[in-house]
Amino acid sequence: MTIDRQEDLDGLKEIGRIVAITLGAMAQAMEPGMTTRELDAIGRAYLDRHGAVSAPEQVYDFPGATCISVNEDIAHGIPGDRVIAAGDLVNIDVSASKNGYFADTGATHRVPPVKPSLDRLCRDGRRAMQIGIAQVRAGRRLDGIGQAIGRFASDRGYTLVRNLASHGVGRSLHEYPGEIATWPNKDKRRIHNGLVLTVEPFLSTGALWAADGGDGWTLRADPQAPVVQYEHTVVATGGKAIVVTLPG
Repeated sequence: MTIDRQEDLDGLKEIGRIVAITLGAMAQAMEPGMTTRELDAIGRAYLDRHGAVSAPEQVYDFPGATCISVNEDIAHGIPGDRVIAAGDLVNIDVSASKNGYFADTGATHRVPPVKPSLDRLCRDGRRAMQIGIAQVRAGRRLDGIGQAIGRFASDRGYTLVRNLASHGVGRSLHEYPGEIATWPNKDKRRIHNGLVLTVEPFLSTGALWAADGGDGWTLRADPQAPVVQYEHTVVATGGKAIVVTLPG
């Protein structure tokens, strides 16, 4: 999607705010002993309350309102009977639509107590996303996102999962320019003014790939290692990118 009217930007900001507050509410409610299905129900209630529709359900017939992935499950986890426990890493991915506009956000959360190394991984995962967002500017090449994130990861001894990418979004959940690598690559395409995309690196202490988890949806770390993901939907401008998935 390319934003060229204030009406479109306002619509994108509205759904961006909704998915952001849904993600925040789920994170605040999460506690040991809760199932991922119970956590998903909280997210569904927030989306319903604000007139939004779960994008994974709408577009892909996903069996849940949100994706909730725990520990070895790093993406597209199906909400179900899995019980969240102390020490878990829980990734929540919320994407939804309203009035024809789509936004996508996500974050990995720690359930205390966790090892200091996981605290550091989470802090650096969020930083990797911010570094990627800083590269989103009209006229720049798309591969600048992955190059910058790759340097950050390499300097700190991390790996990046290389088959889960950022993507275009706005009028549908996944659209032009298709997959956008968050690792070093040579994508010479240029970012144009108003382009809507996600920035969502998957930072790890050793994983390189997302492997089939066996249920048709869930993806797991390969090799097995902790993985975190942080994601915003942004709009490219001639200056600083506009982050639309913010709660305020």
